[in-house]
Amino acid sequence: MRAQPTASHFIAGSPIESPKGKSFTSLYPATGETIAELHAADAATIDKAVAAARAGQKIWAALSGAERGRVLRKAADLIRARNRELSLLETLDTGKPLQETLVADAASGADCLEYFGGIAADIHGEYTDLGGSFAYTRREPLGVCVGIGAWNYPIQIACWKSAPALACGNAMIFKPSETTPLTALKLAEIYKEAGLPDGVFSVVQGFGDVGAALVAHPGVDKVSVTGSVPTGAKVMAAAAEGLKQVTLELGGKSPIIVFEDADIENAISGAMLGNFYSSGQICSNGTRVFVQKSIKQKFLDRLRERTAKIRLGDPMDEETHLGPLVSRPQFEKVLGYIQTGRDEGALVLIGGDAATVPSFPDGWFVAPTVFSDVKDSMTIAREEIFGPVMCVLDFDTEEEVLARANATDFGLAAGVFTKDIQRGHRVVAGLEAGTCWINAYNLTPIEMPFGGVKKSGIGRENARAAIEHYSQLKSVYVEMGDVDSPY
Repeated sequence: MRAQPTASHFIAGSPIESPKGKSFTSLYPATGETIAELHAADAATIDKAVAAARAGQKIWAALSGAERGRVLRKAADLIRARNRELSLLETLDTGKPLQETLVADAASGADCLEYFGGIAADIHGEYTDLGGSFAYTRREPLGVCVGIGAWNYPIQIACWKSAPALACGNAMIFKPSETTPLTALKLAEIYKEAGLPDGVFSVVQGFGDVGAALVAHPGVDKVSVTGSVPTGAKVMAAAAEGLKQVTLELGGKSPIIVFEDADIENAISGAMLGNFYSSGQICSNGTRVFVQKSIKQKFLDRLRERTAKIRLGDPMDEETHLGPLVSRPQFEKVLGYIQTGRDEGALVLIGGDAATVPSFPDGWFVAPTVFSDVKDSMTIAREEIFGPVMCVLDFDTEEEVLARANATDFGLAAGVFTKDIQRGHRVVAGLEAGTCWINAYNLTPIEMPFGGVKKSGIGRENARAAIEHYSQLKSVYVEMGDVDSPY
């Protein structure tokens, strides 16, 4: 089982290798087998990527928005045409079930490229009539942007970062997670085939030191990161040295609030999607599920029934619901949190251990786990686990649950389930979260901005809001009369 790329990096329109860089492997999480061997970028490789980006960006920015849009839309078409091929590779790299990657990974990336390709011709400033004179603004590219990706949605994140950057006339150097390095290289090939000038989208591989070198490079103008809060803090501090613009999409410990009048099946569906999809490895997951006391037992009984039907197994089988975690360290981390939950007195409703999948004895599978009787002070209710672990808490009143839901340093997402639409809007207005849902969870259409508040991030991805984070305004005053001067 191999997925060896022709080279570790894609720079200036071509695959290249950096044999002096640190070697690393990509492993298939279902078996632990090596599927690719790569090398991290060395200093010369990074310099080459930045030089190519700076040269290519000038060519790209000189094109009209309509011309840039055509390239993005063609790339979207190519992704869709190769969706199965890309999905198979993403499943190999991440361990996520093919049932999921076929609809949620490359397909979402194609939607993103299509959206920003569609609005590229409509990125503009404003005109202001000042009587005898006027002013206008121009929305211009920033220059060279660096995108640093996470391992849970590799190709989707690469698209979410590159599409708005390219639509605005920037170049992007993308560093995937060293855990999931492969599909970004395929995206680079697709961009080239679609007509993107050489250097405008490059991929460099490596660990945190490569990301740090890119952030600190004097030829880089903007950094966008998806990752943990500690990583985001380090990137922001490094970018501050050069006063570079930063977008941070970081972690969460998001609440889902289920009121007693909610459609209980829909609420359970939302809670399961918000905890078990991608084996729970989603930053916006609603891992604190607050259920009003009057329906708590009914909710738990039905939740247990439905969770017991989740199918773990071969990620390449389209009937499989849940695959392994992405790596052994993540597997051990999640099992450690489950043990901590037990030790602190939470009750395991279902799951609570590694899962045995007979055909994959070496896979990093964790059984979908639900804890009940969880208290706000428990570790599993405060820290991001990033695995298939749901914490169910109960509450009495709206005011109480709103205060408890907000009692966290995170603020990425939140959900509310209720048939009282006034209460739904009222509670969402009071939640300290950047992305919220009413009677749904974890739906992230490209047309809707995505991002967090507090320690969950800065800036927004997707929708027109992303344009503001990949462009800068230039103000121009035009005098139509004589210059009035006292000199």
